[in-house]
Amino acid sequence: MSEFDLNGRVAIVTGGGTGIGKSYSEAFAQAGAKVVIADIAAAEGEQVAGTISDNGGTALAVATDIADEAKTLNMAAAAIDAFGSIDILVNNASLMSTLERRPWHEIDVEEWDQVMAVNLRGMFLCCRAVYPQMKKQQSGKIINISSSRFWLGAPMRLHYSTSKAGVIGFTRSLSREVGDDNICVNAITPGFTESDTQLASSTPEYLAQSAGRHKGRAFKRAQLPADLVGTVLFLASDASNFMTGQTINVDGGESMH
Repeated sequence: MSEFDLNGRVAIVTGGGTGIGKSYSEAFAQAGAKVVIADIAAAEGEQVAGTISDNGGTALAVATDIADEAKTLNMAAAAIDAFGSIDILVNNASLMSTLERRPWHEIDVEEWDQVMAVNLRGMFLCCRAVYPQMKKQQSGKIINISSSRFWLGAPMRLHYSTSKAGVIGFTRSLSREVGDDNICVNAITPGFTESDTQLASSTPEYLAQSAGRHKGRAFKRAQLPADLVGTVLFLASDASNFMTGQTINVDGGESMH
């Protein structure tokens, strides 16, 4: 079905060299898209791009700190120089796995500001960087990765939860501002996903606690990065061309709205 076809599309995935972002990058390549892996972890981004190329796909790694405006502009320019367009932006990069879980009143002001700089300003800068090209094309798909913490009111990482709530407000407002340019802006709220970075940063006690939450889901198993891929590809495709400003929750039925 042609509306699901991503062959030849150019997709930028921020944080695309590690964690869940790596799964997005690989899925886009398998779907025929040309992938720009924009990750502050430069070596990991290069490795993913190399693997994609070795498997017959097309990928470019661009070292990118999304909180740095110049780096996001370079990200967009590199995509255009290499592939001639920008059709899809997945705002996946965020500051999370390195954050200690602790009560809200113990969060340092500097750490709060750093989380907002990456998770909100970074998303804003990436959207601004790709917007001129998408406006010129009169088409584009922006997919913002939020978190099911928005629905749950999950404690112990208040700055992260607040930033991910901001993603949804950003998504709704931006969708109205770029609708006349035929750009779709949507968000996804993943549940606790057992990516390699999440597992590496979680204590055995926290993982056991998270496993107990499976009982409250409609699907009583762990959520894996692969569980998010289909929703991202759908929002990137023409099949979702009349959807914008929406938030799709993908958490196995833990939260329903």
